[in-house]
Amino acid sequence: MDIENYIPHLSIDCVIFGFHGEQLKVLLPKVKRLDTWTLPGGYVLKSEDLEEAAQRILEERTGLKDIYLEQFYTFGKAKRSTGEMMKKMLLVNDFEIDESSWIFQRFVSIGYYALVDFSKVVTKTGVYDEFCEWYDIHQLPNLAFDHAEIIQKALETLRYMLDDKLVGLNLLPETFTMKELQILYQTILDKPLRRDNFQRKILSMGILERIEKKFTGAAHKAPYLYKFIK
Repeated sequence: MDIENYIPHLSIDCVIFGFHGEQLKVLLPKVKRLDTWTLPGGYVLKSEDLEEAAQRILEERTGLKDIYLEQFYTFGKAKRSTGEMMKKMLLVNDFEIDESSWIFQRFVSIGYYALVDFSKVVTKTGVYDEFCEWYDIHQLPNLAFDHAEIIQKALETLRYMLDDKLVGLNLLPETFTMKELQILYQTILDKPLRRDNFQRKILSMGILERIEKKFTGAAHKAPYLYKFIK
């Protein structure tokens, strides 16, 4: 971690959302030899724009390029990042540490949330990680630092921007039924929605193109498939 290459005291934490099995999930790596998980994150090279750094970090974790990203908050509490936790993560994994290193000092973190197609992600581990897996947003493991707070803030922002940002464009397959879209909205908002009201609202927005019926073996009952108008 050469200070000549990185911007000291600045980091990026990414909340990677995926949708699978009617669950909103978050991708989290587990720290080796500790009962602790973290958000995928990293430092910013002096030669990088912030979004370039975020895209690099995400590609390292998911194998995907050109991921949908939204910068949602800056986390800057004076005691948000503890050098002691970072030292513990390094020591249990047999890394040599320099007590005076900048990586043990205060950090301001830029929060990004990413929306990915769950089926396309190939999870990868980092140097500190034992494995990297998806977790239900309601059943998160023990998180280091203030990462639970970061996930909650990302979820709040996702809910607030649900209509404006058309999150289904990134979380659903290319084609989907109206029911599948409603389930996604209900899962993110964590509340039921009336079918007729939801369908009326979505169709009035002019964001969907109806393409064909989904084959189910009973043509007269088959639901229509839709896709987003990009």
